[in-house]
Amino acid sequence: MSTVVAQSLHVFGLRAHVANNIFFFDEQIIIFPSGNYCVKYNMDQKWQKFIPGSDKSQGMLALSISPNRRYLAISEIVQEKPIITIYELSSIPCRKRKVLNNFDFPVQRFISMAFSPDSKYLLAQTSPPESNLVYWLWEKQKVMAIVRTDSQNNAVYQVSFNPQDNTQVCVTGNGMFKLLRFAEGTLKQTNFQRGEPQNYLAHTWVSEDKIIVGTDTGRLFLFESGDQRWETSIMVMEPTSETKNLEKIQESESLIQFPTISSPVPSYEQVILASGHSQLVLPQVFAIAAYSKGFACSAGPGRVLLFEKMEEKDFYRESREIRIPLDPQSNEPSQSDKQDILCMCFSPSEEILIASTSKNQLYSITMSLTEISKGEPAHFEYLMYPLHSASITGLSTCIRKPLIATCSLDRSIRIWNYESNTLELFKEYQEEAYTISLHPSGHFVVVGFADKLRLMNLLIDDIRSFKEYSVRGCRECSFSNGGHLFAAVSGNVIHIFSTTSLENISNLKGHTGKVRSIVWNADDSKLISCGTDSAVYEWNLSSGKRQTECVLKSCSYNCVTVSPDAKTIFAVGSDQTLKEIADSSVLREISAFDVIYTAVVISHSGRMIFVGTSVGTIRAMKYPLPLQKEFNEYQAHAGPITKMSLTFDDQFLLTVAEDGCLFTWKVFDKDGRGIKREREVGFAEEVLVTKTDMEEKAQMMLELKTRVEELKMENEYQLRLKDMNYSEKIKELTDKFLQEMESLKTKNQVLRTEKEKQDVSHREHIEDLLDKQSRELQDLECCNNQKLLLEYEKYQELQLKSQRMQEEYEKQLRDNDETKSQALEELTEFYEAKLQEKTTLLEEAQEDVRQQLREFEETKKQIENDEDQEIQDIKTKYKKKLRDEKESNLRLKGETGIMRKKFSSLQKEIEERTNDIESLKGEQVKLQGVIKSLEKDILGLKREIQERDETIQDKEKRIYDLKKKNQELEKFKFVLDYKIKELKKQIEPRENEIKVMKEQIQEMEAELEHFHKQNTQLELNITELWQKLRATDQEMHRERQKERDLEALVKRFKTDLHNCVAYIQEPRLLKEKVRALFEKYVQRADMVEIAGLNTDLQQEYARQREHLERNLATLKKKVVKESELHRTDYVRIMQENVSLIKEINELRRELKFTRSQVYDLEAALKLTKKIRPQDVPETVPSEDVCSAAPTMRLNEQEETGRIIEMQRLEIQRLRDQIQEQEQVPGFHPLAGIRLPSLVRSEVDFEVQTN
Repeated sequence: MSTVVAQSLHVFGLRAHVANNIFFFDEQIIIFPSGNYCVKYNMDQKWQKFIPGSDKSQGMLALSISPNRRYLAISEIVQEKPIITIYELSSIPCRKRKVLNNFDFPVQRFISMAFSPDSKYLLAQTSPPESNLVYWLWEKQKVMAIVRTDSQNNAVYQVSFNPQDNTQVCVTGNGMFKLLRFAEGTLKQTNFQRGEPQNYLAHTWVSEDKIIVGTDTGRLFLFESGDQRWETSIMVMEPTSETKNLEKIQESESLIQFPTISSPVPSYEQVILASGHSQLVLPQVFAIAAYSKGFACSAGPGRVLLFEKMEEKDFYRESREIRIPLDPQSNEPSQSDKQDILCMCFSPSEEILIASTSKNQLYSITMSLTEISKGEPAHFEYLMYPLHSASITGLSTCIRKPLIATCSLDRSIRIWNYESNTLELFKEYQEEAYTISLHPSGHFVVVGFADKLRLMNLLIDDIRSFKEYSVRGCRECSFSNGGHLFAAVSGNVIHIFSTTSLENISNLKGHTGKVRSIVWNADDSKLISCGTDSAVYEWNLSSGKRQTECVLKSCSYNCVTVSPDAKTIFAVGSDQTLKEIADSSVLREISAFDVIYTAVVISHSGRMIFVGTSVGTIRAMKYPLPLQKEFNEYQAHAGPITKMSLTFDDQFLLTVAEDGCLFTWKVFDKDGRGIKREREVGFAEEVLVTKTDMEEKAQMMLELKTRVEELKMENEYQLRLKDMNYSEKIKELTDKFLQEMESLKTKNQVLRTEKEKQDVSHREHIEDLLDKQSRELQDLECCNNQKLLLEYEKYQELQLKSQRMQEEYEKQLRDNDETKSQALEELTEFYEAKLQEKTTLLEEAQEDVRQQLREFEETKKQIENDEDQEIQDIKTKYKKKLRDEKESNLRLKGETGIMRKKFSSLQKEIEERTNDIESLKGEQVKLQGVIKSLEKDILGLKREIQERDETIQDKEKRIYDLKKKNQELEKFKFVLDYKIKELKKQIEPRENEIKVMKEQIQEMEAELEHFHKQNTQLELNITELWQKLRATDQEMHRERQKERDLEALVKRFKTDLHNCVAYIQEPRLLKEKVRALFEKYVQRADMVEIAGLNTDLQQEYARQREHLERNLATLKKKVVKESELHRTDYVRIMQENVSLIKEINELRRELKFTRSQVYDLEAALKLTKKIRPQDVPETVPSEDVCSAAPTMRLNEQEETGRIIEMQRLEIQRLRDQIQEQEQVPGFHPLAGIRLPSLVRSEVDFEVQTN
């Protein structure tokens, strides 16, 4: 990859037509789309961070942020395919969490998306004609449900989740309002539309079951659980001409009126009354945003209404109006508020409302301001600065200031500051601006409009024109690096103007198509241009003529730049390459890999090149240019890049595109080769101010000073009056307070007496209570003592009962022990007898087991012997099968070994434990079953061997039959060979004739070689003559240069002589001046030498010229003679070739005739074979045999054909040489003599070979 890296720093622009294009990440950070990025912008600290789109993206369509602010979903089109990318916003930098790009359903694009309240599910709506609503579990890329929302190809605008329920969703569109619920893997509609269908543009959830919906006719509906509960209409009255004049006086009057809640549709009288005063316009509700008090909705162009919920009823009333303010910098300030609000968003604390408009602008307002401005409509403010709303066509930077100048098809010019990332100046015009160039000082701009070319001053607060040129439709202009000149393009002519005299110095004409790009070299001595006429010209400004040119008819150039040393030109165009041009020729072409380069720029250090493409990407590569695909590509813009520029210090790259965005990039080289250029002088802080502005401001300052003094006097007088009033009020208040204090003192005394009385009564009451409590305590103690005595008596009785019970239980235990001992003795006797029986049975079982083991070992030995014999037999016939059987045999042996171990362990267990005999018998039975299964497998293998033997015998019989057939075929072959020999004897004389022809052709080739050598010798002579002519031309140029120098000397002498004539009245000064002239221009020795040299040179020049003219005359005679000789030879060769071609065609006809005879014979042979139908398959090899000899013959025919083809190519080469010789002066070929065409012979040859 390339070592040149570009890092995005800041972007000036917004893509307003992305669905849901703005929202808050937190209280201070917002996210919005710009170019092919999503931008995180901090409103306080003014920094930007970028979330890049997908590679090869064709633009974003919709955005959605999860309710927990952790995830961002972006819908894009990548290589004509839709894709949804989900980013994790909590990570720094933001990383891709999931990419949804494999769909099992038809989809063209996703136009709206929404996250569920718990952020686990994603809802996505596809565009018509599919119009599918997809319900995703996006973490697992699992489609939970899919349903078609519309079958009539109506537009769907918005989808959303219930903020409290994952399973309920809402969809609105043209004639569509649907509530759906997810249940059992499907989305089912839960509401039914009543009344006329409306074009529902936007909706929002205001509670768990309530939705506000807006239409394109300015109507608002409140739906609760799918049923309509409330409706109102917004009526916007556009003021007439009379009311516009009174607008300043009646600013407080709102132009938006609402009917009462009781009548949701305005009555006929209301409509008539409104139409009598104004014109009724139906606003479109493009955006609705809910907040805690109610909701905000767009109410037509440039207006937002705030609705608050009424306390008593579940209805809403209009409480505030917010408007987009008039723009004083616009050419039509009244039109600045005529832009639709497409999206709105409240901050998490609901303190700030942000809106995006159809003209790519961002506005904000603090909600506290709306409450302050009661009665009057509040006004939005720009969130950052005014942005471009259309394609940016021009871009330029300067040296002395950190400024960027841009112009756009929105008829505006904007001056940006890339250090502070702010907008310095902004002005709109009545015509579209196509191109702009900023003077190196940063004080002037030249702008190409549709009607004129204007030179403007950048004042402190305005852009003011001071010179206009009648250059119509100027698409390119550029100041020179020194700033003393500027160039402007009009069609195919380049006009050069002087910045100082403001006059047209020269016009550069030479392009046949429109000029698309111009660039100055470092010292402003040359201008490079390119255009649609596939030409790149380098102009010398001192002479006004082309110095170098490079024309390629296959390419329409878009942009051109030049290296700092002015030796290499880089151009890009429609042929998808970057061309490196030097000395009027293309040195290298670097492929663009299936994209069109639209812009190119090279750094001032000459080590970095940046190109912009038609898909909005930027490619950074180092110079010299790489041969392979070595560059860094950045997906920046969402449209073709129109202009690119580098700042003077090579620190920042600036790019603009048709998407109306301006990007600034930090540029650096990983190798670090001299890119950092320290600025010796800081940026200039001077600004231009006109004298009239200064005088006006000085006058204003004087007026303001006098006004301030008057206000001071008025304030002092007012302060004195207020002091007097306040002193009187203070006296009155002090008197009041003294009276109140006295009254309070009396009240305090009364309250004290009352308090003392209450204290006495309170004490008495407490004493009574204490006496009462002591009496009650005594009574309680007596009662408790009596109760304790009774309880103690009960305890003694219970203790006696427990003793008696214990004695009874002890007696019972003794009786039980005696009975238990007797029962134990009886049981031991019984079980001992049983044990003896079992031991005898066990011994018998052991003997049986031993006997069975012996039998098993004997059978196993027999089986092993049989297996070895059978395996040896199988080895000889089937090696592959034997390997498998060996593995199975080894496995069986392993199993038998395991079984032995098991038997030994079982024997030990039998001796130790008697209860495990049954389990051992079961295992023995299992082993016997395994042995039986093995025996069955062995029998199966034997059967397979027998079957294979039978198949081998069948194949041997088949081979024997085929051998018999082969013998019969050999007999047929012998017969056919004899016939082929006879045919060969007939063909041999023809072959001899062909050999003779070949010898004649070889002789002709030798003659042709001889002529070729003569031609090369003549060419060498001609080249020598051309070199001599060039040498004479160079000498002639030198003489002309000397002549120019002498003319210049004469001019200087004339001017000095003219100056001397001025002193003709002063002889002394005249004498000094004449002496100085003599010393300056006349030296006798030199003059004599120069005169002598000039005579010698002229003589030598005349002598050489005569010699060259004589040589040229002799050479022309030689060329004429040789051309006549060549003509006769060519005519003779052509006649011989014609006769040979005729003979070859006759031979081909005879060959064709003989070949038809051979085919007839073959056909006759086939007919004889068809008499025996059982031998039909046996005739196939005979056909192959009989076709072998003709193929051999055809190979020889191909050789002759190849020889003829070679001769034809040689003749073609000779024709080309003749044409070249005809271009040589003095050579005049015979008219009317041409070589015969070989088309017929070629056609005959193809027929024969086919």
